[in-house]
Amino acid sequence: MRIAIYAGSFDPITRGHEDLVSRSLEFVDKLVVAVATNVSKQPLFTAGERVELIRAAVNNNARVEVRQFRGLLVDFAREVGAKVLIRGLRAVSDFEYEYQMALMNRHLSAGLETVFMVPSLDTTYISASLVREVARFGGEIGDLVHPAVAAALRQKYPPQSRPA
Repeated sequence: MRIAIYAGSFDPITRGHEDLVSRSLEFVDKLVVAVATNVSKQPLFTAGERVELIRAAVNNNARVEVRQFRGLLVDFAREVGAKVLIRGLRAVSDFEYEYQMALMNRHLSAGLETVFMVPSLDTTYISASLVREVARFGGEIGDLVHPAVAAALRQKYPPQSRPA
């Protein structure tokens, strides 16, 4: 079985993330969407909330497992039996960091490969941070995220709490 990991903070999952999930399933048997705990970030959603939103966004696809993880991604990959890491590149500016991470992961686990994927043209501009910003100020996010995510964002940013 070909198992890959798509790791990130997914705060929240966007249509761009969903695009990479569905396209990854074209060449792997199972995809583990790994919700990272990044100590340098203050997430809007808890890890548990992010897991549930991802499950909703991927429609509980049996080939997609959603899990939280802490620590090194290479250790988590060993735990789930993954040989491939999926990484999205929206812009050239993403490449330097992602390349460095791929080399470090290969150094730590020689059999672990990183596959870089570019998003579809209609999702290239979408990032979780931009989605949060648009939601915070009451903008329309319906085409940027799954309906369950849009509803969760509206709960986090109800109209009366939005900045003027």
